[in-house]
Amino acid sequence: MSKTNLTRRGLLKTSAVAGAGVALPTIFTSSANAFTNEPTGSTVTLGFNVPQSGPYADEGADELRAYELAVEHLNGGGDGGMMNTFSSKALQGNGILGKKVEYVTGDTQTKSDAARASAKSMIEKDGAIMITGGSSSGVAVAVQALCQEAGVIFMAGLTHSNDTTGKDRRANGFRHFFNSYMSGAALAPVLANAYGTDRKAYHLTADYNWGYTTEEAIRTSTEAMGWETVGTVLTPLTQTDFSSYIAPVLQSDADVLVLNHYGGNMVNSLTNAVQFGLRDRIANGKNFEIIVPLYSRLMAKGAGANVKGIFGSTNWHWSLSDEGSKAFVKSFGEKYGFPPSQAAHTCYVQAILYADAVQRAGSFQPCAVVEALEGFEFDGMGNGPTLYRAEDHQCFKDVLVVKGKENPTSEFDLLEVVEITPVEQVTYPHDHPQFAGGSLGSCNNGA
Repeated sequence: MSKTNLTRRGLLKTSAVAGAGVALPTIFTSSANAFTNEPTGSTVTLGFNVPQSGPYADEGADELRAYELAVEHLNGGGDGGMMNTFSSKALQGNGILGKKVEYVTGDTQTKSDAARASAKSMIEKDGAIMITGGSSSGVAVAVQALCQEAGVIFMAGLTHSNDTTGKDRRANGFRHFFNSYMSGAALAPVLANAYGTDRKAYHLTADYNWGYTTEEAIRTSTEAMGWETVGTVLTPLTQTDFSSYIAPVLQSDADVLVLNHYGGNMVNSLTNAVQFGLRDRIANGKNFEIIVPLYSRLMAKGAGANVKGIFGSTNWHWSLSDEGSKAFVKSFGEKYGFPPSQAAHTCYVQAILYADAVQRAGSFQPCAVVEALEGFEFDGMGNGPTLYRAEDHQCFKDVLVVKGKENPTSEFDLLEVVEITPVEQVTYPHDHPQFAGGSLGSCNNGA
């Protein structure tokens, strides 16, 4: 079998291509409505760009599982999953606009340059008409900018930084996942109720844009309810042993540690914090507490018993009882043998939302897809009624506050939902100060 066929079937990773510029492939300039990688045959190719190596590789593996399931459902295979519960009924299970969906894959390595290179390769060499994926906001911002330049749609995967739909928003980019501001708005009332309003917080923060905006969001929301921030320290994304960062916490007058870390970073930093005795510590006459602003089931599994009782927020959880969630958990579980993560959920949804937008628009042309998604309201995809806001291409929906279960019943039953925060509580103006300085600009068809 040829390399091209292997790559198109998603069985061979695409090679990275260096270079800052983006050559625009397969542009049919004979038509006034031409666009990048316009599909002319019986198939259409999507590009799945996920971390297959690096600190977020667990999320990447689950994202790729979800994308493969979405392709199966789009092409009429399996039980249809959330296509059966989705409020839009445009998709027919015969591909997208009658074209069979194929896909290529790339490894972001959780590095912006590598992610751009793999996305560039999928666009230029493999004819991908849409790029989706990633588990890092640094990656999302970089790939979103490249897709804007190339004239393809970017459906962001797991990206939580305010910047993705804030200062770095782009007309060709869309985010279903929630963001840092929403985590702060959802967590603050729960934390005040559980721990009181007289607390001193110390932040350890991943040194990239997700960490910055998450620290800002949690700090702003907790200070507004009376907490004092007594320390903020940046940690490298490549760090594996956080002992040298945990030790100074003991010398401070903090009684709360906020771990603005994700994936393997959070597993390691939380493990070190427990090893240093923080969970058994009394400070300022109070039990010392640890908070993880952005949680996932995969992180909880990695951290084990250390997550018990620790609060955080999440975009979605497999235990939800709405029809969409149940349909997705059933499909995913039957295919892979375990429940999906929030990374899998948001990536599956993004693939279906893109396909549906093309179907409703009657065209793969990026600007037609943008128009179909802007202001689109939908339900049945696991988060309740949802709006893709036109001003910033951010989805607005309910947000979950969770905490580690004290008595889990299985290796997957590690988090419990303690609050479903209504969308009204996490909605903000598109020009809110935490999102200032950005502009969507104009959509780009690439021709």
